[in-house]
Amino acid sequence: MADEFDPLVLGARIRDARRRRAATLNDVSALVGRPAPYLSQLENGKVEPKLSLLNELADALGTTTADLLDPTPPDRRAELEIGIARAQEDPRYASLGLPYLKPSAKLTDDVLEHILALWQVVAERDDGEPAAPDHRRFADHARAANIALRAEMRARDNYFVEIEEVANATLARAGYGGTGPISERVLTEIAAIHGFTIERVSAMPRTARSITDTRDRIIFIPDRGGLRIRQARSVVLQTLGHFVLQHVDTTDFGEYLRQRIESNYFAAAVLAPEAPAVDFLRDAQRQKDISVEDLKEVFYISYEMAAHRFTNLATRHLEIPCHFLRTDSEGVINKAYENDGIVFPAASDGGLEGQRVPRQWGSRQAWNAHGSFLLHSQFTVCDDDEYFCTTYIETETDRSPHAISLGTTSQYASAFRGSDTLRREFARDREIEPDPQLVEEWRDIAWPSAAERSHVLSALPPSEREFSPFPGIDLLDVYRFLERQRRARGR
Repeated sequence: MADEFDPLVLGARIRDARRRRAATLNDVSALVGRPAPYLSQLENGKVEPKLSLLNELADALGTTTADLLDPTPPDRRAELEIGIARAQEDPRYASLGLPYLKPSAKLTDDVLEHILALWQVVAERDDGEPAAPDHRRFADHARAANIALRAEMRARDNYFVEIEEVANATLARAGYGGTGPISERVLTEIAAIHGFTIERVSAMPRTARSITDTRDRIIFIPDRGGLRIRQARSVVLQTLGHFVLQHVDTTDFGEYLRQRIESNYFAAAVLAPEAPAVDFLRDAQRQKDISVEDLKEVFYISYEMAAHRFTNLATRHLEIPCHFLRTDSEGVINKAYENDGIVFPAASDGGLEGQRVPRQWGSRQAWNAHGSFLLHSQFTVCDDDEYFCTTYIETETDRSPHAISLGTTSQYASAFRGSDTLRREFARDREIEPDPQLVEEWRDIAWPSAAERSHVLSALPPSEREFSPFPGIDLLDVYRFLERQRRARGR
């Protein structure tokens, strides 16, 4: 039975049973006591439910558990959609470099039949996976490692109890007073406890944020001209974290990535200690005034670290699910986390890095916002739920400016500062789809040139919603720009 279980088929059968009852996700949520975003993920085959929940769903939908577990799709349409999803998981399909195809209601059964038939012919002609060059295999391994770690972080609500315990014990040994940010004395004492001294030097290699001499037990960091005090504290503790957590040299990228995540977590747990941080957040929650900006200032850490620290503590201690997103000025994802059900744009293999979020999301709206100082709050209505988020434009960084968004479902929004905003954007599939008339008008006329990236050979983000001969270009923005110019000229 376990070998036959297919979450895509199960999800399709649950969706079919719900629609036959003319019930919404919110209706079912009220009956089984599970949030609508979770049920949406269940219907999309992204999570595997416990048998007890299946029994509850069967009762709520007027069917049987055996019917929900039937290994056959409920109808031909579902079978086609599942076939398309499976095809896009195939490495040979992914190697084509096509944007992910979501079988929306606008795609007829005939279109899906044609696509699936063509793919089956291609797959039959190519019995083996094409060999990938070394850099491609490394990229695939890196993406797989990111996907696996993100799943683990979600399962743990991004709370690592074992690292919290190590950080708390370290702070106690260093004589931390129990409130507010740690002092320079405590930081120096933490290094000394583990046998290290800290030295600021000039002319550090540009590719290293710190260098550790493990023989003489010295951590070298850039001098004050090359590294601000707030950054220096983080770098020292991130470096120390590797030794405190007993990390070892590794050539495995997945393990390397895990070590980076754990050392960063350790640094945040020391700089914003669990007990005072939770007390601070609970007080803000009672006052309906949670703000990452305040957490940043109280513990003298960066906004990004404060946002990460909130995700560590929010679900475990405040019972608030949340999501975190870091994107560039074009909305391209380079870091993301969620346990509130928000559906990030993803590649066929589930990878998020390099994908572009919809233009209606706060991560992109914030760049054009007015009337606020670096912070932009809004509600975003998606197909599965409505979300509240606050986005901060980070400019004090060695990297290009980027946007950091922290959000949650609308039912928890009232606990956050900025939730009284009137900004509401709609990012459901029907709003994301481009205006056909606009596309038709400018498709064969526009010729944009992509802005240069910091690394010329870095991968360009995929164009949105359609194949484009201009990778990295948001063609809808281009079309809208041309349309505005035409109207301004009165033509």
